[in-house]
Amino acid sequence: MINRCSWCTDDPAYISYHDNEWAIPVHDDIRLFEMLLLEGNQAGLSWLTILKKRENYRKAFDGFRPEVVAEYRAAKVNQLLADSGIIRNRAKIEAATRNAQAALKIQEEYGSLDSFLWGFVGGRPIQNAWKGLEEIPCRSRESDLMSKELKKKNFTFVGTKICYSFMQAVGMVNDHEVTCFCYNKIRRMSER
Repeated sequence: MINRCSWCTDDPAYISYHDNEWAIPVHDDIRLFEMLLLEGNQAGLSWLTILKKRENYRKAFDGFRPEVVAEYRAAKVNQLLADSGIIRNRAKIEAATRNAQAALKIQEEYGSLDSFLWGFVGGRPIQNAWKGLEEIPCRSRESDLMSKELKKKNFTFVGTKICYSFMQAVGMVNDHEVTCFCYNKIRRMSER
């Protein structure tokens, strides 16, 4: 039997996400932008709900290309509000455009979204060593700072808990439980 993190359910989508994506370092700007928006869309919902709609999100939001999403206007927002394949929340949909515009400014100023976001962890993943779910925090000093700075740069749906979930998802922190088969794999990957 394979030991996984205790939060991982027996849903095949969740297992695949846990085993093949969660906590693996991501440095691609489009993927980072995608995860930031998806984590923001999770607010008030379960990650599994978002995960099962991710392909629909990718289609609806033009592959999460910030330069395209930044140009969305009222007609596109209305089209998205009618799309049952995503969460139809006006504030979250409108936040995507605002966040895309902010992401483009960050790319201009810092060269990439990657260099800006990974700067909050000094460019290297934080290696935690949690024994169980009850030990894993929902925020950190780094996520507090990331949230504060993103808000200063006009991002929305980027509270500290959303930022911490984002950091976990894109490998800025390794929060796999030490008994999980992914823990050492991610640790070794991050040491390269």
